[in-house]
Amino acid sequence: MQVRSPFPIPFGWFQVAWSADLAPGAVEPIEYFGRHLVLWRDESGAAHVNDAFCPHLGAHFGYGGHVNGNDIVCPFHGWRFDCDGRNTHIPYSQRTNKKACVEPLPVREVNGLIMAWYHPEGAEPTWEIPVVPEFNDPDNFTAVETREYLIGAPWQDLAENGVDAAHFRYVHHTEEVPELESYETDGPLAKMRSIQKFPTPRGVVDGRIDADSFGPGFSVIRFSGIVDTFLMGCNTPLTRNSCFMRFTFTVRNMGDEALNSTVGKAFVAEIDKQVQEDRPIWQNKAFLARPALADTDGPFTKFRRWASQFYAEGVDDSQLVYFPTETKAYDPIQTASRTFGSDPTAD
Repeated sequence: MQVRSPFPIPFGWFQVAWSADLAPGAVEPIEYFGRHLVLWRDESGAAHVNDAFCPHLGAHFGYGGHVNGNDIVCPFHGWRFDCDGRNTHIPYSQRTNKKACVEPLPVREVNGLIMAWYHPEGAEPTWEIPVVPEFNDPDNFTAVETREYLIGAPWQDLAENGVDAAHFRYVHHTEEVPELESYETDGPLAKMRSIQKFPTPRGVVDGRIDADSFGPGFSVIRFSGIVDTFLMGCNTPLTRNSCFMRFTFTVRNMGDEALNSTVGKAFVAEIDKQVQEDRPIWQNKAFLARPALADTDGPFTKFRRWASQFYAEGVDDSQLVYFPTETKAYDPIQTASRTFGSDPTAD
């Protein structure tokens, strides 16, 4: 059987929703990590993620289930379970079933995101998601803009873009290949610092892209030069070979609401279109275990060593090349960089 990539689903913190999208008492079916899950918010306001199926006779909580106080209620026979998955009530019995348990996933709600911890062996979290000041300061930063994408490629192929400076010139038509100042890792944390020139209608603007990653599912990216823009990038595996990517943006308040909106939306639109340019590359590329790198390529080897720590089951290294199982056509996207940048094929 052809294998699309050597990677299993990584473990870590992953976004499963925006906080504003889950009201108290709401129950939603979700599918991540190759599993059926249920997302719900109890009446005290806490968000939870559990295995989707009732241990009684297998009904899916996400289809007809409801919240009663701080319990989730099965739609089939009314059995109730608390946030730890313990059976708290059987409406037609005087006893609960102590063996009936719904597996919960650890959940954190921070920066306007609902994050769930996934580990294939059920291990507890070994790091936390930080509070990002820019997304918790409405006086100095704009209301958030959000984008979401379904990508038919493994998590690591998407994440590798962060250290691939050269592709910005040739895929996104930035004015120059960004200058990578540093790439440092420390346990689950990875930090990238880079200088970037942005083409605009008024000429090239000097800027920066600085990124901090906290495991495979959560990154904070700071763009400066045109307007200070802050991005939380969250990449959640659906399966080992597909991901759901969510972006949350905010822009430094410039004191003019109309200007905030115009400049901020333009920058967000550019990043959004760049993802559309990346998507066909990600979905149609092969994974090469031993790529033939140029001496000026980014720190791919260092990134891959960092990424390898998040695979609890290990990595299948039986092949040197992993081919895409299905190729997909696409239409080129006309981004601002393509419009105002110079032709990279002339380099």
